[in-house]
Amino acid sequence: MISILLTGAAGQLGWEITRRAPEAGFSVTPFARDGLDITDRAAVREMVARHRPSVVINAAAYTKVDKAEEEVEACMAVNRDAPAYLAEACEEQGAAFLTVSTDYVFDGRADRPWREDDPTGPLSVYGRSKLEGEALVAQRCRRHAILRTEWVFGVHGHNFVKTMIRLAGSHPRLRVVDDQRGSPTFAGHLADACLALTPRLAEETAGEDGHGVFHTSAAGEVTWCGFARAAIERSNGVTGLNPPVDAITTAEFPTPAERPAYSVMDGGKLHRVHGIALPHWSDGLDAMLAEYLPIWQREKARAS
Repeated sequence: MISILLTGAAGQLGWEITRRAPEAGFSVTPFARDGLDITDRAAVREMVARHRPSVVINAAAYTKVDKAEEEVEACMAVNRDAPAYLAEACEEQGAAFLTVSTDYVFDGRADRPWREDDPTGPLSVYGRSKLEGEALVAQRCRRHAILRTEWVFGVHGHNFVKTMIRLAGSHPRLRVVDDQRGSPTFAGHLADACLALTPRLAEETAGEDGHGVFHTSAAGEVTWCGFARAAIERSNGVTGLNPPVDAITTAEFPTPAERPAYSVMDGGKLHRVHGIALPHWSDGLDAMLAEYLPIWQREKARAS
């Protein structure tokens, strides 16, 4: 049986991989932050050597984009150094390595979906940390896959969809940025992509083209404002919440870290090389809400 050692198990993606891996026929050993400090090189090497997994999936990340502008060292430790330690441990043990990166490696100034070979130009510490991590992973593990994704949301953890539903219950109107465009990616669909790629990496059937960087985000595109409107409209039948969502500009909602204005990524390489394509973002939203809204109802009933 293919075995997976998973980091970041408490996050949105890690949670989905943990529960979906057995259904896909894999054994998984999940680690959250309190179980393995991935910024400790010796601890990483010892853990990978002890478990000898077929594949290590790194779903851990420092994702506080604005805070990273101040906490540069902490961000770099998790997003740059830790993937490098995991990659070299995999190379030592003969395991494959899959890690997750981001659209923030780009400057957002494209007029078409980003391809893997497009020039990078991160605008923030977070984006730079991820890009530097990509380079180190490629250097230190031959059998690697770097999956760039974006705008992740899911049933578990904190995310934009849950925030919009929460704010809809306490604000008569919402104001959401409408000049940033991307492809909201459901964590469950991203987890499925990771697991579909796992045997190809583990069994070395991917070929030389099967390693490297792959854009792995939902089909379709939308602005944050459009995404907010869709989330509120589609949950309205259960929540009864339907405040107007006003479109604003990025300039009207300044943040410490600059965001890419255009984050849509071209998933053609992933489909061509591995036969994997993610569903449309709206399908992901429906799947997330179908599971999350009953949870929301139970939580509201307990609070009342």
